[in-house]
Amino acid sequence: MRKSKTSSLAFCAGLILLSTGCTKLRARDELNRGVQAYRNNKYSDAVNHFKQAVELDPTNESARLYLATSYMIQWIPGADAPDNKKNFDMAQQTFEQVLQKDPKDKLALASMASMAYQNASAGTPEQKTAALDQAKKWNERRIEVDPKDPEPYYYLGVIDWAQAFTPLQTARVDLHMKADDPGPIKDPKIRADMKTKYEQMIEDGIGDLKKCLSLDKENEDAMSYLNLLLRKKADLEDTPEAAKADIAQAEDWSNKSLDMKRIKATRPAPTGKKKKGEQAASM
Repeated sequence: MRKSKTSSLAFCAGLILLSTGCTKLRARDELNRGVQAYRNNKYSDAVNHFKQAVELDPTNESARLYLATSYMIQWIPGADAPDNKKNFDMAQQTFEQVLQKDPKDKLALASMASMAYQNASAGTPEQKTAALDQAKKWNERRIEVDPKDPEPYYYLGVIDWAQAFTPLQTARVDLHMKADDPGPIKDPKIRADMKTKYEQMIEDGIGDLKKCLSLDKENEDAMSYLNLLLRKKADLEDTPEAAKADIAQAEDWSNKSLDMKRIKATRPAPTGKKKKGEQAASM
């Protein structure tokens, strides 16, 4: 009797293993179908396949990453349609699920940072500020995970410029300053107020962009934003001489950016670049 029970248990265990194996094979098949649909730009079909893959095998993080990316790629920043909001919400929710299992997943962190930054392109000033603050936090998390990745430093610099530009530019316009006036902001009281609010932000942005360039010396976009941030720094200086020195540095970075663009334009186009999100397939 004992032997019969042991045999029955072994048989049942074998059935369970077989069933589990079959389920994982079905999940893998759904993943492959989803990847094919994704590559053919059939993102709604891809979502359905990736959802099936995740339901069949919740441990398949490649399928979950692809699912999140398929939602994200269908999202159009600024569009108010209910389906568009659903794509945004589902992308964020699914990337969050990935990060719950692996808080250091670089693709999920980069995607969340990108969505927050793009979300700042529309909405009220308060909503835009909130979205940029979220983008800043996600990029700071990216740096914690990989301090040698230049991209999050670049975006932190861009975000600091975006948050400082509008109020400083508005102050210039209100004071009837000309576009070619190097600064500083003419009214001492307004300048002091702006300095309290934005000086450290501008310094942080300049520092982040220089860090980006220390890791990616050919990043012409970082050079361009250094130019822009230095021009805002000039608005906050205490003397015209200091402002002119900032503008001189700004023009130098602008010229470096243009030179780098010309250099890159002469190079052969890169080949074999992966489509957005396809990193997930190889994980």
